[in-house]
Amino acid sequence: MTAHLRERPKIAARPDPGPCPAIETARLILRPHKLSDADAVAESLGDYQVSRMLARVSVPYHRQDALDWLVRQGSGLIAGWTLAITTGDDVHIGCVGIELRHGQWHLGYWLNRYYWNRGYAGEAAHAAMERFFQRMPGTVLHSGVFADNAGSLKLQKKLGFEIIGCSQVYALARNSMVSHIETMITASSLRRP
Repeated sequence: MTAHLRERPKIAARPDPGPCPAIETARLILRPHKLSDADAVAESLGDYQVSRMLARVSVPYHRQDALDWLVRQGSGLIAGWTLAITTGDDVHIGCVGIELRHGQWHLGYWLNRYYWNRGYAGEAAHAAMERFFQRMPGTVLHSGVFADNAGSLKLQKKLGFEIIGCSQVYALARNSMVSHIETMITASSLRRP
């Protein structure tokens, strides 16, 4: 037998993180979204205090918008995960997503305003990124925040994100261009908030 026949085949890097998982943390359950989440999604994103910090959310935001979004997320056509952030009794309080956009993996998240300042966003984002990096260890994960979102920038710094630049992004809810602070993180930089 020649040497080249005995060599083990090289395994290509995984192209995506696989199916959307369910992840349990100390206080939360992250799970794939269901169509029955439409009312909770519409309530959260219908609040301008939430939607104004997101680039791709329209105002006003209705239940049908939430249903359309949930159908797209569940279609299998979007690479990555969109996890519902729920309390132990399955109350939908937000979303954390990791998706492939323009050839780069991106983290995004939002919470219903009534659950802000309790550490839920950090707990959910850390758990999702930890699982993502287990499946895709060599990946760089990108994110960012609007420049007037000091709370989210503080959270990203606690998680280990590094600021890599600033750009202008069109915010649908604001109907204007907004300064956007670009961030990135690798598995070795991830910290518990």
